[in-house]
Amino acid sequence: MRFSRQIITVEEALHRLLERLGAQGVEEVHIGEAYGRILAEDVHATEDLPHFDRSPLDGFAVRAVDTVAATPEQPVRLRVVETIAAGNVPQVALTAGCASRIMTGAMLPPGADAVIMFEQTENPAALSDEVGIKRALRPGENVARRGEEIRRGAVIAQAGEKINAGTLAVLATFGCTRVSVVRKPRVGLLSTGMELLDMEQPLSPGKIRNSNTLMLSALIAEAGGIPLLFPSLTDELSCAKKRLTEHLQQVDLLVTSGGVSVGDFDVMAALTDEPEAELLFNRIAMRPGSPTTSLLLYGKPIIALSGNPGACFLGHELFVRPAVEKLSGVRELQQRRVMAKLAVSYTKPCPHPRYLRGRLGEEGGVLYAWPDFNEKAGNLGTIKDSECFIVIPAGGSGKQAGELVEVLTHAAPSWRR
Repeated sequence: MRFSRQIITVEEALHRLLERLGAQGVEEVHIGEAYGRILAEDVHATEDLPHFDRSPLDGFAVRAVDTVAATPEQPVRLRVVETIAAGNVPQVALTAGCASRIMTGAMLPPGADAVIMFEQTENPAALSDEVGIKRALRPGENVARRGEEIRRGAVIAQAGEKINAGTLAVLATFGCTRVSVVRKPRVGLLSTGMELLDMEQPLSPGKIRNSNTLMLSALIAEAGGIPLLFPSLTDELSCAKKRLTEHLQQVDLLVTSGGVSVGDFDVMAALTDEPEAELLFNRIAMRPGSPTTSLLLYGKPIIALSGNPGACFLGHELFVRPAVEKLSGVRELQQRRVMAKLAVSYTKPCPHPRYLRGRLGEEGGVLYAWPDFNEKAGNLGTIKDSECFIVIPAGGSGKQAGELVEVLTHAAPSWRR
């Protein structure tokens, strides 16, 4: 299989991988630790929201029927029976000809069915026993009715939903101090190759420092996984196989970089021929990173990325990020894709879709994608500035400036050219 690889599309490769993955177990966490986690169960409202009729503004609670004749020229005068602050319970029910001074969020008194803002009354700053109403109100006007936003028993957050700041606000409103979330997947990381040095080691001829593992560690944590870094792997197959088997017992997914091509020392490629390995794919119609490989070893998933830094980065966005999200319990996996105009022409043909690193920029209300023209995907210099991958379709003569292209985003755009 190492030298007779079947080429498949990115979409087919991703499908083969994701169908073999499932969400992890469930754990309960305090709401203060829930940000960014994936809900494991639906959460239901324990009461109505609002749970009492209340005023959405500062003004006067009234009976709408008492305001029918009110105009700016001839205000209707009502007797003020009390002032209701937010958090207080009204003490006086409104009867004909009466009003209550009321603050935003305060409970509506019995008998009231409308609220008029201070600005639509005479002398709104004055504290007096009487108020002049300058316009007619309809029943229910400026009133937040009990349960009008959320009814008791309604689903307020769904299983598979990523908890964001808004989710936390809703959960806190209903007193959900603890929530059930999907356990974060443990993702093992290692690089292959005898040429690799640790970051602290001095350079020597023929050697390079390992940058991929640290890069992947940050990306996996961002995707919702817990990265576990293992030492670099030897190029000797039997030793590598033993080490990988040990590592797989500690993780839910193992991600490697390097060793996926057809060289004499590409240990991950050689591993696909082992009887304990079930190959999912080892050649993908894309540039860079076509040798990206995935397999199951003793039933545990491995994603083997290219050692080329740019291809490794791309492989993470196309395969590792969705895999981590699937393991994390995300139900609807959607890659962050937008359409943009190509800012400058790219005319290099390619037999497979090409993913160009680039940036996004807005001009005159139009979104543009700017390729960095770093033709060698192994070059590290522009990775830190990359915001997206610009997809140039296979065949033809590339794309001309101004044509629409699909863009896979992986960072918030800086809106710089």
